[in-house]
Amino acid sequence: MLEEAGFFIGLDDTDTLESRGTGHLARHIAAALARDYPLLGVTRHQLLIDPRVPYTAKNSSSAIVLASNGRVAPEALMNRVQAIVREHFNLGSDPGVCVAPRVPGAVTAFGRRTQRQLVTQDEARSLAADHAIHLAGLGGSEDGVIGALAAVGLAAGGDDGRYVMVGRSRDLNGLQSITAVLEAGIADVRTLDGRPVTAGLILSDKLRPARRGAQPIAFVEWAEGYWRPLKLD
Repeated sequence: MLEEAGFFIGLDDTDTLESRGTGHLARHIAAALARDYPLLGVTRHQLLIDPRVPYTAKNSSSAIVLASNGRVAPEALMNRVQAIVREHFNLGSDPGVCVAPRVPGAVTAFGRRTQRQLVTQDEARSLAADHAIHLAGLGGSEDGVIGALAAVGLAAGGDDGRYVMVGRSRDLNGLQSITAVLEAGIADVRTLDGRPVTAGLILSDKLRPARRGAQPIAFVEWAEGYWRPLKLD
């Protein structure tokens, strides 16, 4: 069954080479928001690797996916997320934040473009304005608005990136049964060619399921008597 996502929050460029990454901040924000909103997960999305792009390490951005509970006001949520980012982002970074309750196909297409070619702040800001999406830069060059909008589009598309936080999956360690992995919040376990995995043990350390069909899917390969998880973009 597909998720009932209500809001997508995008973050990018909140870190420096000496600090923890944007994904760490995204998980911190997600944990704070989970007290008030149903949290569906935090995802990582890989953007273009190119020497012309001023990224910190691997040029990835993060998205937080919330379920709709009828109490989410976009402007209030944007203000809350911005306040946390302003408190925790690292000086020298160029943070961007995006909040969107409904994500049109044009924004997902924009996200796909950021994975293949250079795009500009003006393109991101114009597209967000056209669709009444909250998008803001909070420091430095504000280039993070590009990745923040891209993360929202890619997460909303449902078939990109991987979860860095979903259910209780980060609490797992060592070899675990398929049942334990599913009960921790993973929707399905599959091989790369799509075959379902229903038996055996999975090495659950650093389990990072892919976002496919708007669900957390753990892709695995057989190795040395157990299933080893794969990290997909």
